[in-house]
Amino acid sequence: MESTHVAPEPAAPSDSANPSRSGLRGMGIPLLVAGVGIGVGVLLHLRDPHVEGSYGICPVYALTGWWCPGCGGMRAINNLTNGNLLDSVQSNVLAVPLVLAFVLWVGDWTLRAWRGERMRLPSINAVTMWTFFALLAVYTVLRNTPWGTWLAPV
Repeated sequence: MESTHVAPEPAAPSDSANPSRSGLRGMGIPLLVAGVGIGVGVLLHLRDPHVEGSYGICPVYALTGWWCPGCGGMRAINNLTNGNLLDSVQSNVLAVPLVLAFVLWVGDWTLRAWRGERMRLPSINAVTMWTFFALLAVYTVLRNTPWGTWLAPV
């Protein structure tokens, strides 16, 4: 028995712009993601995470007694939405840069969607990624020791 092999169709030229998905038509998903981010900010502004038990307890903290890198993040966002930048940094030093990175990424995505271009994902090389993970581990250990009490969530 002979099998027939059909060559695949040649791919259409890779054009980064898709004219049918530019303008308002292409901005649906980026605006949805931005809306979810704003909704989370509003929720954390209205329902104060400083009140013990208002959002439950961090599972890492409940199991180990250690503050994870995210502990204090919701309080930091609440402080940020109340205009208390220093309190926000004191609750979790990672929250402000991450919020800024999210805003810049969604803004870039929205602008590119308006132009009909594809979303640009941030890319990092392996060395940068492992360096980030190592710094995150050092941050986690340091904030749980007497030398890093200034990094502990407030």
